[in-house]
Amino acid sequence: MKLFQKWDPDVEVRDLGLKSYINLNPIILPHTGGRVEAVRFWRSKMNIVERLINKIMRSGAASRKVAGHFVRRKGGYTGKKACAYQTVKNAFDLVQKKTNENPLQVLVRAIEHSAPREEVTTLTYGGVRYHQSVDISPHRRLDIALKNIALGASEKTFKSKTSYENALAEELILAGEADVKSFAVNKKEEIERIAKSAR
Repeated sequence: MKLFQKWDPDVEVRDLGLKSYINLNPIILPHTGGRVEAVRFWRSKMNIVERLINKIMRSGAASRKVAGHFVRRKGGYTGKKACAYQTVKNAFDLVQKKTNENPLQVLVRAIEHSAPREEVTTLTYGGVRYHQSVDISPHRRLDIALKNIALGASEKTFKSKTSYENALAEELILAGEADVKSFAVNKKEEIERIAKSAR
């Protein structure tokens, strides 16, 4: 069984911390209809492509063509899963054309390179606040990586003629190569740099 009836889900996950949380089970249509919503930590049973689609469905994460150029649309893909699904499918087509690789493998590499390993939390002792570096759980690492990939694509479409599909494909390719031009990789390094100073 192939994703979107095109791509083989048999890809390599090199990050052992994320391996059991990146679900690549064979699925034709990544849409569970919210079956895992009510049960805590069951997001790990949701296909990784569907999780990316759900992260794209956020306010302001889209652009549309008006009078020959793209403008940001209020509301974006919020609640429009069919539009987000088609956007991800088109972005995967672009990734395959540009890299000649399985887009699922590029997505997994992008997640591995943009998932931070530590962040800062605030502790209070006797009314005084201290910043302390803490390790991040694999669930949160995955959530942060997917969120930053979606936000990075959204940033590229803002006040630009770039379509969201092209921006998402570019973000996935750059993050897959661990390039600092990628919004997600840049955010990861920023989070880890702040955490390092708070050790």
